Amino acid sequence: MPAPALGRIRIVLVETSLAANIGAAARAMLTMGLTRLALVRPKHFPHADATALAAGATHVLERARVVDTLDEALEGSVLSVAMTARSRKFAGRVLPLRDAAARAVAATVGGDVAFVFGTEMSGLSNEQLLRCTHAATIAANPEYGSLNLAAAVQVATWELRMAAVGGDVPEARRFATATHDEIEALYAHALATLRTLGFYDPERPRRLMTRLRRLFSRSGLEHEEVNILRGVLARIDDVCAREPR
Repeated sequence: MPAPALGRIRIVLVETSLAANIGAAARAMLTMGLTRLALVRPKHFPHADATALAAGATHVLERARVVDTLDEALEGSVLSVAMTARSRKFAGRVLPLRDAAARAVAATVGGDVAFVFGTEMSGLSNEQLLRCTHAATIAANPEYGSLNLAAAVQVATWELRMAAVGGDVPEARRFATATHDEIEALYAHALATLRTLGFYDPERPRRLMTRLRRLFSRSGLEHEEVNILRGVLARIDDVCAREPR
């Protein structure tokens, strides 16, 4: 389930030229748990290209709000962030995206927040920037900072998600850890099998068992893993017992 803060953040696309970019942006949004999309005078919408590029995020498109002006798209927001690729004299202070995302998530306590993206070719105009309370930029390669619209939306929504819920990912299922006595029995079994194979010479032990102990200690053996290893050793024992001496 998305964090409550993400449910109060809307993505606003202004005068988007390509319907495919709208669909790709919807996909980027849903991947990060955002579903509220506002479109200001899109050139082509609804459109089959948008549906195709949404790749399953079609309900974001179906619920998208289409309006005629940026003011309508920002209506009711308590904070709005204009995404811009460069500093402009009318933009005031341009925040790094990470800082802007943190402020935006904090502001959702008081109401809705909007992240605003301009056209593919020229971004937002100075007048549109002035309509927003903040401006932010993605710290891209200064020698080649060319992000397409959907990519910019993806980066921004990822930062919003990190600010809202952090970067935790589901952990793999853990099984029962092997007990001390199970591991000691494994070592004893391994030692016996290695002696049978002629791989371990008790007269010249060197550091074989020490290294094996360090290896298995690092791995954090589980109960079932010990059983598997004991099964492998038992199979080796059987084969050795049938081999002519």
